[in-house]
Amino acid sequence: MAKPGRNDLCSCGSGKKYKRCHGATPDSTRNGRFLMIAVGAGVLAAVVAGVAAFTTDRASSVRVFDPVHGHYHNASGQQVP
Repeated sequence: MAKPGRNDLCSCGSGKKYKRCHGATPDSTRNGRFLMIAVGAGVLAAVVAGVAAFTTDRASSVRVFDPVHGHYHNASGQQVP
């Protein structure tokens, strides 16, 4: 038995064309699925980066020069070398 053409009726008896019933999945569906996974991964990475930016301790990295004392202080007022 020969392979059915895309426009031939499906052999399952549904009355639909083979391409609409048991035909191969179109490339656009595969590409759309890949794009959806890639965008989802990008969104997840952005959320993780945003959460990490808000949960890090920034107070220890801020340095302010005090001209009266002639040295740097951190945000809590302690001398920083």
